[in-house]
Amino acid sequence: MDRIADIWGPRTPHAKGTVWPARVDRHLEEGVAEEDVERWVRSACVLCSNGCGCEIAVKDGRMVGVRGVATDVVNHGRLGPKGLYGSWSWANSADRLTRPLVRENGRLTETDWETAMGRIAEVSRWLLAEKGPLSHGFYTTGQLFLEEYYTLAVIGKAGLGTPHMDGNTRLCTATSAAAFKESFGTDGQPGSYTDIEHCDAIFLFGHNMPETQTVLWMRVLDRTRADDPPKVVCVDPRRTKVAEEAERTGGVHLAPRVGTNMALMNGLTRELFAGGWVDEEWVGRHTLGVEELRETVEPYTPEETARICGVDAGDVRRAARIFGESERVLSTVLQGFYQSHQATAAAVAVHNLHLLRGMIGRPGAGVLQMNGQPTAQNTRECGADGDLPGFRNWSNPAHVRELAELWNVDELTIPHWAPPTHAMQIFRYAEQGSVGLLWISATNPVVSMPESSRIRKILGGDQCFTVVQDLFLTETAELADVVLPAAGWGEKTGCYTNVNRTVHLSEKAVEPPGEARSDLDIFLMYADAMDFRDRDGAPLIKWRTPEEAFDAWRECSRGRPCDYSGLSYDKLRGPTGIPWPCTEEHPEGTDRLYADGVFNTDPEYCETYGHDLLTGGTVTPQEYRAKAPAGRAHLKGAAYVPPHEEPGEEYPLLYTTGRTVYHFHTRTKTGRSRELNRAAPDAWVELSVPDARRLGIAEGDRVRVESPRGAIEVRARIGHVREGAVFAPFHYGRWDPDEVATDGAPRQANELTMTIWDPVSKQPYFKTAACRVVKVADGDGPAPAPTTTASEPAGGSVPPTRGGPEADTSAEPTATPDYPCDPAVTHEAPGHIAEVAAPGRS
Repeated sequence: MDRIADIWGPRTPHAKGTVWPARVDRHLEEGVAEEDVERWVRSACVLCSNGCGCEIAVKDGRMVGVRGVATDVVNHGRLGPKGLYGSWSWANSADRLTRPLVRENGRLTETDWETAMGRIAEVSRWLLAEKGPLSHGFYTTGQLFLEEYYTLAVIGKAGLGTPHMDGNTRLCTATSAAAFKESFGTDGQPGSYTDIEHCDAIFLFGHNMPETQTVLWMRVLDRTRADDPPKVVCVDPRRTKVAEEAERTGGVHLAPRVGTNMALMNGLTRELFAGGWVDEEWVGRHTLGVEELRETVEPYTPEETARICGVDAGDVRRAARIFGESERVLSTVLQGFYQSHQATAAAVAVHNLHLLRGMIGRPGAGVLQMNGQPTAQNTRECGADGDLPGFRNWSNPAHVRELAELWNVDELTIPHWAPPTHAMQIFRYAEQGSVGLLWISATNPVVSMPESSRIRKILGGDQCFTVVQDLFLTETAELADVVLPAAGWGEKTGCYTNVNRTVHLSEKAVEPPGEARSDLDIFLMYADAMDFRDRDGAPLIKWRTPEEAFDAWRECSRGRPCDYSGLSYDKLRGPTGIPWPCTEEHPEGTDRLYADGVFNTDPEYCETYGHDLLTGGTVTPQEYRAKAPAGRAHLKGAAYVPPHEEPGEEYPLLYTTGRTVYHFHTRTKTGRSRELNRAAPDAWVELSVPDARRLGIAEGDRVRVESPRGAIEVRARIGHVREGAVFAPFHYGRWDPDEVATDGAPRQANELTMTIWDPVSKQPYFKTAACRVVKVADGDGPAPAPTTTASEPAGGSVPPTRGGPEADTSAEPTATPDYPCDPAVTHEAPGHIAEVAAPGRS
């Protein structure tokens, strides 16, 4: 079948409380048959945060295809279009970086590793001597391996002593982590994918799952197409496939005005109180703050919520009733909340709904605060995003002492005098020159960061020495002083952890091209060049291989919420990934957290003492201890306030960005897949039918979209976004810096977005900006937007999106294995111990 045209493949409906049937999806390079494959190498897909178990096909030393693993608990053998067509094909591209580059006389020229690393070390040593460790900044990704993040964290925190470390996870998943900390005391996903098999209703808050996590949506569809489907409730200003499924299952599609999520959540929360659906006994035993929350949400009647959000008051009541009367609800959350106004407060409000109903830690009753990238969870766990490794608390001296003893360094070396520096501030310091060396690994901020013109100016200036470590000469790498060629997925070995805490081992399948090296080897080379030492004079970094790095991380995680102490490479070479915490007590891992109603809020254990959700003001350790949380979750609320920039006479529309199913991040990999690139080859914007009619714009017309910060010129799709909103996919940059639209306007969506961020998570707002749209020229055909997704046209004769013969893929049903965390029992039965186990501490 053509999985470009049929994104989610054939359905396998099954009853509530039964195991999701297995199906193995496979795609091989054109001209390669299965019998031609010399070996299959175990891995997991890295083109979304789902973490699907897979195997890489190898022939003649090249990756030539991929297939799902039927025994893997995450995907039961399935793969989505990005995994099938884009996970491996980029590796064979002719434009891979194969040698280091250094800037000479304004141009990047090839050199050897010793020269490139020598130049980095020379600048690094000079800055340390002249300005100290605050002169160094690291901006990493959500796509490296656990072992690489941990090594980078030790270099930054114990070798250099800089707090200026963050990842591009700040752009997509920081709010997830912040919300968990505020509600439950530490980061860590409480829910499980298996909740889909057991729930009565699924609420998707700002989460276009059919395009961002395609395999997870297959799992949802196989329940909603059964005889006993859960109701779906969709919160999204676009009419996505989720919205269609909500209507089909008797659920609700709530399409709030961009920037009003908090008002909607307050309205839903108020209805739980008004409807008598709060589990008062459970709330009294397991939470703090219920009366304050009740007072905060009281003004948000359905009518007031409707006024603010532009939704129907009856739909608010109906959605709240579904939540209140369902025995088991699964909620998922993603960028529509994380990248929008009052992000952390809105994400925490989802937790509040579950806590008020006592629906957490049991089958079918859980929360999935989704990630956007495959290894975003590891960035957070290992401390490469600025947090302390192991979900330790910067403000807790005992936690800092633990790390100092583990790394054998002085406690004062580890920066903990203030919160870690978030990405938006790191780039500000680079702009000012106080960060004199900025090391960027496996990410492309020139395209992905807000206000693109400002980022180009920062990285193109001479006030900051920039190192870029990547697979290709990206838009960001073109501006660097040194470019280091990295090995990619399938070209190195390492572990990574998906959204629901499942750890996979990805084995090396082929050699990287030319002189490219693994990110771990690059970081070790820098550590050697800088000669970082512990306080006894021994090398600070005591590992040389991925497995040795993993073993070091196991010890760092021991006793913490993300406990890996029961895992090993040998164990991870088994039939499936394993969810942490994995310990002697829970040797097969833990499917859900907080099954006993005990949360990680103890003052000596928690990762943060919390913040005011409205202002971001920190709670002091003394204030936190005075609350005596004693393992109880925090119910925290905030009033709705309008977004920073609202429509007006000059800019009458609201601009919001997002993703498409066929591309990942800034297309560094998926843009090099013929099948995926053909399906969505260029940028576009979406307008509603009423807005397009008023502006005199037809399908495919070239339009100019302007905000107070910049403009893009692309073709228009007349689609299903709500009236007054303009949607643009953020993936598209300019591989050639001279490639611009006819009047000089670029096509990358972040030219228009704001340098504004959430006060708690520090995640920038990509979903709220004022804009205007004007027609530039008649179109010569439809917009390049896909027809198979939320970007489908509202009408007219637009050719359907197809993959063609190259996209031929097989999907073979197979016997469903006995998954260790996915028992074939009804939802009332306890099942496997890991399904109902408490986390690693009680």
